[in-house]
Amino acid sequence: MADQPAPERADAQRNRRALLEAAAELIDRCSVENVTMDAVAQRAGVGKGTVFRRFGSREGLMAALLDHSEREWQHAVMAGPPPLGPGAAPCARLHAFGESRLRLNLRHSALIRAAGHTGSRSVPAASFAQLHVRHLLTALEVPGDVAYLAVALLAPLEGPIVQQQLREGVPIERLEAGWHDLVDRLVRA
Repeated sequence: MADQPAPERADAQRNRRALLEAAAELIDRCSVENVTMDAVAQRAGVGKGTVFRRFGSREGLMAALLDHSEREWQHAVMAGPPPLGPGAAPCARLHAFGESRLRLNLRHSALIRAAGHTGSRSVPAASFAQLHVRHLLTALEVPGDVAYLAVALLAPLEGPIVQQQLREGVPIERLEAGWHDLVDRLVRA
């Protein structure tokens, strides 16, 4: 179709994968703040110009890495093993979803900041999370405005809120316990 982008060449796909893998490895090894475009290019075995042509900027590279991770996580929610993926009871899935989302947001907090404006969660990513929580709440027959409840349940899992709690000395285990308590109270109501 005319409005469809041209399919990506095999070598471009290979370069993209290599660059994303190189960036992820470097982040794991030396933190987001210390990763440079030069280092990513060198690690991936391509020229620095390839990185810039592919992603436009360091922010663009970090946003692409964030998007890649988000897609992997969404796949785990949709098709991975239970309790996060299908096959578990809706309440168990909701508990697993929240814990997984909290840990993902925590793990990617520096990456989200490095991605700048482009790293703010995209509408599709936020929509996926909201739709999934709405689906689980509906399956649990939770009464009320399920769309609003889904947004309210997701709020304490978001990066800025998690970071604020951690700065105030709240341990991650307490944040997870709070999520589980909130879900249980909502489901019982």
